[in-house]
Amino acid sequence: MIAETVCSAVAAAGLGIAVVAVYRKRYLTATRIAAYALVPLGLVMTGVVEWLADTAFSPTAWAGFGVLGLSWLLFATTRTVERRRGGTRKERKAAREAARERSAPAATAPGASAPALGQAASRGQSPAPRQKPAAQGDDDFSDIEAILKKHGI
Repeated sequence: MIAETVCSAVAAAGLGIAVVAVYRKRYLTATRIAAYALVPLGLVMTGVVEWLADTAFSPTAWAGFGVLGLSWLLFATTRTVERRRGGTRKERKAAREAARERSAPAATAPGASAPALGQAASRGQSPAPRQKPAAQGDDDFSDIEAILKKHGI
């Protein structure tokens, strides 16, 4: 009962402030103030305020909030452990496959283009000789360079 009275008074005061804003010809501000002022009145009329008041004094409701908090804590903990291990199972599997692909010897030279390979094969020559595998850091930069060249940068 007290909460409904307070919300109604807040709504009435907000609407009064909106009227003052209209008097000062600040129509956008007045509309925004009226919208905020009508929220508590709407909450009272729908029964949300009464439900919140009943929930605030209910031990069962507080136990439910505790269970929800525990659930959130468990989710956060598992996510933290997952990040430290290197992601989900799918992510770890993809990382292993990518590492295998990097370590496997390439069938062609990294810089050879498709037409150049086709011409060498048609003449009976072997494709361009293999280059030494680049260091891990150089490999990352070659990927970036390829992307930049693709976009004409």
